[in-house]
Parts: sequence; C-alpha cells; structure tokens
Amino acid sequence: MTERSIEQWRAETQGVRAGSAHTQFGENSEAMFLTSSFVFESAAQAAARFGGQEPGNIYSRFTNPTVTMFQDKLAALEGAEFCVATSSGMSAILACVMGLCSAGDHVIASRSIFGTSVQLFANILQRWGLQTTFVSLTDPDAWQAAVQGNTKLFFCETPSNPLTEVCDIRVLADIAHQAGALLAVDNCFCTPALQKPLELGADIIIHSATKYIDGQGRCLGGAVLGKKAVLEPVYGFLRTAGPTMSAFNAWVFLKGLETLHVRMAAHAANALALATWLEQQPRVARVYYPGLTSHPQHALAMRQQKSGGAIVSFDVKGGKEAAWQLIDATRMISITANLGDAKSTITHPATTTHSRVSPEARTAAGIGDGLVRIAVGLEHIDDLKADLALLQR
Repeated sequence: MTERSIEQWRAETQGVRAGSAHTQFGENSEAMFLTSSFVFESAAQAAARFGGQEPGNIYSRFTNPTVTMFQDKLAALEGAEFCVATSSGMSAILACVMGLCSAGDHVIASRSIFGTSVQLFANILQRWGLQTTFVSLTDPDAWQAAVQGNTKLFFCETPSNPLTEVCDIRVLADIAHQAGALLAVDNCFCTPALQKPLELGADIIIHSATKYIDGQGRCLGGAVLGKKAVLEPVYGFLRTAGPTMSAFNAWVFLKGLETLHVRMAAHAANALALATWLEQQPRVARVYYPGLTSHPQHALAMRQQKSGGAIVSFDVKGGKEAAWQLIDATRMISITANLGDAKSTITHPATTTHSRVSPEARTAAGIGDGLVRIAVGLEHIDDLKADLALLQR
C-alpha cells in the first residue's frame, strides 16, 4: 500500500493527525511546551537562529513548538501554506491589518461584521490614518464602487454576525484582485469543516479560535492564514508587537481541532432543526439561517458551505422588551455573547455584541431591537425547544 502524504489525507484525518511533532519520549498526545525561551548549543547557533539562517525556536513570543503544531494543523485543514497564531480573534484582525496596511491606505469592509470589528476599523485604526469604507456584504456592485486607488484590503465575514448573510467569495475575490487588493475572509462561523475560503479565491483567512476551534469556551486565540509570502509582514508584526498565543491555549485548540468535523456536523444538524421550528412559532417574525430555503442567500450558501452552520438569529415580535423577556425566560441556554461552545448561548445583539455601534449603523446592518442570536450547541434539540417555549404562547 502506498503511503499517503498529509495533503492526501481526508480533512477528518488531518484534524486528528496533521501538525503533530513528537519528542524523544514518544508521547501520543501533543506535548505542551510551557517555556518562555530556548537554550542554544552555542553562540554561533544563537546568532544563526536570530538571523534567520537556521530554523528553530528562539523565544515563545514568536516561536513555540506547541503553537507551531497548532498553526500547522489549522493550515492543513484550511489548505493554507502558512498560519500565524495570535492571542485572540481581534488580535488576528489587528495583526493582519497592521502587517499589510499603512497610514493612508484604504480598506473596504462589510458593514455586517462583528461589532468590535466595526469599532476597530471605524475608530481605532482610523486614528492611525487607515481609511475604511463600509458596504453591503451581499452587493458586489457596492464593493466595486468603493474601490479607490489606495485600496489594499477587502474584509468580510461570511456568514455574517449576527444575521448570517452570505457573500459570493469568488466574486469578491475577483473584484479585489482586479483592484490590486487582497481579500480577507473571517471564517469563524463555518471553520474549515464547513467552508474553505482559499479554495474560493480568498487570499487570507481570519479565525477566532476562541469559538468553534476550541469548542468548549475555554481559551482565547486567533489565527491568520494564507500564502507565506503574503503573511510574512503579519508574522513580523507578531514577532515585534507580541499579540502571542500561549502554549497552553494552543494545546487546548489542538485538542479542539481533533473533534472539529464531528462537532460542526452536530451543531449544524441541531441548528437546522431549531431554525425550522422557530419559523413555525407565533412570536417569531423572521428567522435568519443559511440552511433554510427562506434565507435570501440559501442557494449560494449551499454551494460555498457544507451546511448552514450553527448560528441562528431571529426577530421576536414586540421589539426589545419581548426579546429580553424571552432571553430571561430561558433556564438552560446560557445568556452570554460568546459562541462556539458545546453549550447553546443566547444574546441580544443590539445591546451586547453591537452595543457600541451607532444606532444608524445598526439599522443599516439590519440589526433591530427584536433580534435574538442563538449559537446552537450540542444539547438535545427537544430540550432547546422546551427552553424557548415562551415563543409558542
């Protein structure tokens, strides 16, 4: 039997086996290297490592064996050449922009992105001279019309947070490349288990490993993936500025990646069942879930994704008061803005994840006062329905 290379393994096998490096002790589970620094054999070797003439670990701010294993495993799953792990999902976005853009450059971003991401582009990065234009995620003509001579980066989430809008990645990639820009796609909601943006033409993938890559709400982490030549400046920013992933967190994420495909399939099955049920409830005005045929981008989502994913949002009749009443009536679902956990979570985006976004921007993004977001976990579907029984009255 011919030996198969890592690239030939199925994705489920890569999640379990890719990226592993073993010490002389022959451990089966990846080792955790909790050390700040590494010892060199000689002054000459130290100089060669620092100068880049010899590969190897130097200092855990930018080289650590456990973090490297995580980077290699996630890169294998995404089909990426290179991965830069960071301390959080937001630091992954920051490292990407700071590494690839300069003052005076222009970014085009979807207005349907995480509220903190909006704040990063609209406020913090703007103060440092980066211009950002926000456009509709689903309108390619708006992206094309926003292009300027200094446009360097397109940034989007698909599906979006919290309305699960889906953009055509291939179309956006073509527009970006014609403008001489790069397309970065936040793949947090789908993960490589459900969507491969690089195969669809994207240049960069952003992850909040905090979410489904971990899968149990334990650690913070992020990642930027793509071609090595493209991401060298991002790695350079990490090395100097230090938004570093810890070895412990990397080890937790390694364990999470082993079960990623199994978990995402179960999350998505639960989410579809819940979304279908929600559409039938008298207190629900509208359900947002790409796996439903009622979703405006359903056909596109089913071409780009393996399933609808795990996020279900819906408008409750009665606005904020009714939405809060529903959330407060739950007894099992966790009231928290985090997502990607085995435990289902529920939140009111207008007053949590997008509370720092202006009312005008929320309205433009379609985030109303009655909107509720559920990150569907791994509980039994009947128990989830029972916890939302207020919607039936």
